[in-house]
Amino acid sequence: MINVAIMGHGVVGSGVAEILNNFPDRVAEKAQEKINVKYILDLRDFPDSPLGHLVTHNFDDILNDPEVTVVAEMMGGSHPAYDFSLAALKAGKSVVTSNKEVVSNFGVELLAVARENNVRYLFEASVGGGIPIIRPLVNDLAANHVSSISGILNGTTNYILTQMRECGRDFGEALKDAQTKGYAEANPAADVDGIDAARKIVILASLAYGKLISPDSIYVEGISKITLSDIEIASEFGYAIKLIGHCTNENGKLLAMVSPRLIPAGDPLHTVDDVFNGILVDANMLGKSMFYGKGAGKLPTASAVVADIIDIAKSPKNDPCFPAIENASADEIADIMDYRCKNMLVFDAKADDSIMSEFNASQAVARNGKVAFITEELSEKELLDKLSSLKDAPISRIRLL
Repeated sequence: MINVAIMGHGVVGSGVAEILNNFPDRVAEKAQEKINVKYILDLRDFPDSPLGHLVTHNFDDILNDPEVTVVAEMMGGSHPAYDFSLAALKAGKSVVTSNKEVVSNFGVELLAVARENNVRYLFEASVGGGIPIIRPLVNDLAANHVSSISGILNGTTNYILTQMRECGRDFGEALKDAQTKGYAEANPAADVDGIDAARKIVILASLAYGKLISPDSIYVEGISKITLSDIEIASEFGYAIKLIGHCTNENGKLLAMVSPRLIPAGDPLHTVDDVFNGILVDANMLGKSMFYGKGAGKLPTASAVVADIIDIAKSPKNDPCFPAIENASADEIADIMDYRCKNMLVFDAKADDSIMSEFNASQAVARNGKVAFITEELSEKELLDKLSSLKDAPISRIRLL
């Protein structure tokens, strides 16, 4: 029998407890051993829960119990989640987590500690909720060089942009609707400012390339400046606007970034709408493969956590096949100013007509007193240099994927 301690009894934690408690035979069949919830760590009591008697407010109860061999961390935030995870690993307990903040900031250290203590640190649920993406990157694509990963990694922002496009709502109205439906927090900054997506893309990049970049050091742009006019103009060009986490590794230089992107109609990410996530992996031998599904939610995310617990039950010791990940050095990180792409620029219709020729643009859309066009492919530096020389600044600038 495997004894598990659940840390955090919020949305995901309660979902993990629900799966393990309500489907014990199915889980045991998959794990080839019975999985038992022995503790639930939380600041609150849950007298109405059938597992309320398992609640403890003291982490030492878990740490000092030799019968607990797996700890499932769903506390959120960096502290004390990181501190408790580190202590559990040092005590010879494997840890599974859905906490992308901890993984993106401390994953290298926690994986190293797990190896030193011959236990495992797994985090399938930290990216894409219930969508399988960590294991495919580590195992199924092991023989491939991953050229790039581009993903809709945040369901909240995807829902907001979908509402803007399909219902004609402006950003504020769409955000309020997302909050009313429980898709967005009262303070939505981590979602709409791109912070959540940044944490996830650096996790994916670390697995694809073996190097972890701090999410605080990458280029991150959210969606709060996207207007309904931007959405409408993009549609006339045949594009949908999505918040995209993107990473690539070219010539030994690792780039990770988050920004709104124009997605063409033929791209699989174009039709990923509402709260769904989509992750497009481009590999040298497999080509492009798409991972799609619910990127958040109680049971979808909990199912990924339970899958990690089952994995550990079947193979409790350190997995030598899991890639070694190191912190990326400064000279391994690409300069965002060298990144090249096309851009949609939107100007006031009164802007000088010569602007289009400055960017070698051949197609334009005029709408609501604005004119927009798609530039040639330019580096960030080249684009900014050209823009700085103009008399009229653009109203909007959105990159193409």
